[in-house]
Amino acid sequence: MMDNEMKGGWWERARKVESPNCDERPANEVSLLVLHAISLPPGQFSGPAIEALFTNQLAVGDHPFFAEIAHLRVSAHMLIRRDGECVQFVNTDQRAWHAGRSQWWDNGLKEQRRTLNDFSVGIELEGDDTTPFTKAQYHTLVKATEWLMACYPTLNASRITSHAYVAPLRKTDPGPAFDWAYFYQLLTKRRLDAL
Repeated sequence: MMDNEMKGGWWERARKVESPNCDERPANEVSLLVLHAISLPPGQFSGPAIEALFTNQLAVGDHPFFAEIAHLRVSAHMLIRRDGECVQFVNTDQRAWHAGRSQWWDNGLKEQRRTLNDFSVGIELEGDDTTPFTKAQYHTLVKATEWLMACYPTLNASRITSHAYVAPLRKTDPGPAFDWAYFYQLLTKRRLDAL
């Protein structure tokens, strides 16, 4: 990885689409990666709706479901589309609004932490709970994860979790369709190959 790629902020391999739904982190800390899944309309892939949601441009008339969510002010740092393209909405040094009400047990600090947006990066995978994610998505996710780990030394493989895990009564994503074993296998292999 080149030195200029190892700085937090904007991943040069991602297409940049800035979201206004972000703000400054209260502390200069990134130590958690939260994986999500999203499809808009639900169960449908491709199209501009996810980018429109994260940039507050969702057209209510385009689908009945959009009227329920168009008022939301949400974002993620990155979106990985079905073909493996990465779209980045928020500088990783800033706080994206992705985790909502959530909590996570921090083994390092031996405490339950809340307001996870303060210290986490959120990556959305275009998908749902039941449709298998694509190999291209896993490969891009691994590359993005490697970049994040290089940028933020406190982020490691044990500090990657799901939206379902941090908000179990509200969320299910990325769901049972996400293959954690395959993801960690790819991540481990790439890290070993780099040695």
